[in-house]
This record gives sequence, structure tokens and C-alpha cells, in this order.
Amino acid sequence: MARLASVGEKFPEFKLKSVVSLEKGKEFKDIGNADLKGKWTVVFFWPMDFTFVCPTEIAEFNKATKDFRDRETQILGISTDTHFVHLAWRQHHEDLKNLQFPMMADNKKELSVQLGVLHPTEQVPLRATFIVDPDGIIRWVSVNDLNVGRNVKEVIRTIDALQTDELCPCNWEKGQATLNP
Repeated sequence: MARLASVGEKFPEFKLKSVVSLEKGKEFKDIGNADLKGKWTVVFFWPMDFTFVCPTEIAEFNKATKDFRDRETQILGISTDTHFVHLAWRQHHEDLKNLQFPMMADNKKELSVQLGVLHPTEQVPLRATFIVDPDGIIRWVSVNDLNVGRNVKEVIRTIDALQTDELCPCNWEKGQATLNP
């Protein structure tokens, strides 16, 4: 497995075909680094479409879209399935029909390899989450094994902490005091 990308590194260059709508003729769009510029971004990977844990995570990120927007943060979801498979899954899974963020297709596995998130034997992405700041710098990385879903509330809490640009103690939550050394 390639080395996992780390905090402080620049998010790699990419351009991926993405499902952005179910509307006929407007389903697909290319998304790349230019779409990250000047914005906080959560990039999360899931192993495969048409599986069991993955839609629970995707649906939970979707339910939290307003919370991310309130933090001026966009969400980008990625797996190594094609954009056609993403579209079929969205069309046939009730929890995915009204997604408010793109499903990106890393079917050549280039971004997954660059970030070091491919499972060594299954060759699908681990459940990796990256928070990228407006300058394109990775500020937080979390990776779960294939069978364990992530905690979207923790992603939001971490964005809150990063956006304070202050020292935040263990279990800190928005509204609590930060540390003043």
C-alpha cells in the first residue's frame, strides 16, 4: 500500500467524473482541484457502491449537509466505481436519490493511490476522510477499516476546531472555551 497522505501536505492534483444530479442530461460533471480552491472541503472515500455500510455513511453526510454549509465547507464523496455505477446506485437506493454533494468516480484509482487509501488486498478504498483547508492543505485525516463506518459528527467537530485556529482541548466542542497558554 502506498504511504497515507498526511496532515500538512498539499492535496494531490485530480480531475474526476462525478455524478451531480439525477436530472437527464445534467447527471455528470468533471470535478478537480479548482473546485477546492478557497473552500474548506471534506473528501471522504467509501469502498464500493451497492454495499451495506457505505450508504449509511453517504446518507449521514447528506443529512449533515446544512451543518457543513453553515461552516462554509463542501463535501466530496469518492469510490473507485465508475460514474455510471454511481448514477445507477443513486437511482435505485432511496437514501441516495437526493444527495446534495457529488459522487466522484476514481475508477482508475489514481487519487486513491496518491492518497494511500487503497486496501492492500481488496484494492478498494478504505473509509478515509480528509479535511482540506481553503489553501488545499490537508488538515485532518481519519481512516477506518472496510467494515467500520465513520462518525460524521466527529468530522464536523474537527472542522469547528480547525476553523477556530486556536488550541482546542480533548473533546472540545463549538461554543466551549479554547486554551489560552
